[in-house]
Amino acid sequence: MFSHIMVGSNDIERSKRFYDALFTATGGKPGRTDDKGRLIYLNNGGVFMVSPPIDGQPATHGNGSTIGFTVENEQQAHAWHEAGVAAGGTAIEDPPGLRSNAFGSLYLAYLRDPDGNKLCALHRPQS
Repeated sequence: MFSHIMVGSNDIERSKRFYDALFTATGGKPGRTDDKGRLIYLNNGGVFMVSPPIDGQPATHGNGSTIGFTVENEQQAHAWHEAGVAAGGTAIEDPPGLRSNAFGSLYLAYLRDPDGNKLCALHRPQS
């Protein structure tokens, strides 16, 4: 459905520390920086990027936006969440755990990155 996700950052080095911690906590690799100063993460067939805004204005988070990352199990969700908090993220909403909704049961963990972007680790337990 989409080719990549990109969020803005006002401090790329801070973002690299944060997102490297998130991705390596779930078995991914640290990000690479391209010639334009953008961070690029390749994980599970997806591309996630972090960039200073091209227009030169400050980066802001999208109110009502959430970026979800698939994790393999509850343990990875916890590792992701703990790594994110330790690397400067903020725990938000309910603590990591199982929630039920119209889509069935989901194991969710929520964070805000250091620039305020809302992130979610999601695991779909087998029924």
